[in-house]
Amino acid sequence: MRRLLARAALSVAVLGLLGGCATAGKDAVEQGTEFTFVSPGGQTRIFYPEAERQKLTKLSGDSLLEEGKRIGLSDYEGKVVVVNLWGSWCGPCRAEADDLQAVQDKTGPQGVQVLGVDVRDSRSAAADFHRDRSLTYPSIFDPSGRSLLSLKNYPRSAVPSTIILDRQHRVAAVFLTEMLESELLPEVQKVAAEPAA
Repeated sequence: MRRLLARAALSVAVLGLLGGCATAGKDAVEQGTEFTFVSPGGQTRIFYPEAERQKLTKLSGDSLLEEGKRIGLSDYEGKVVVVNLWGSWCGPCRAEADDLQAVQDKTGPQGVQVLGVDVRDSRSAAADFHRDRSLTYPSIFDPSGRSLLSLKNYPRSAVPSTIILDRQHRVAAVFLTEMLESELLPEVQKVAAEPAA
């Protein structure tokens, strides 16, 4: 019995060391690599310290309101970008649209851009939604969700969801839930206040 307990204790210690190697230290998240989404413990609000942020670079698609035009992150170099996944069919998306517009209005002068990604929608319904709410921020029209392939392992069914990118377009925070202005604004302002690289 003692041998069995000793082996179990040794196994736990070895696993602890291996687990520590996998998650501890400066190499835990290699800087400059592409963003891969992980939700630790099923969290719906995830914050990434600057040293652990990964870059999102390839997000782009057709403009919702300007047919034939493509828009994407490369259009907003040096800006904090607040990416919001939405659909006109989504009740919580309707509720948070005014909050996102308020964040755009209040932080735009500090170099922040809200960028919507409209999914599983028709262009006419999405455009009406955008116009009826007097939204001034642009949206990618992406009914198939193809533009989201750059968000590795990201749950495409998480609508609405919001991602805050810092000025280097590294993921600073992910919210897999509807966001109010009072919740989102301080987080965006924190990232916008970070010193430029």
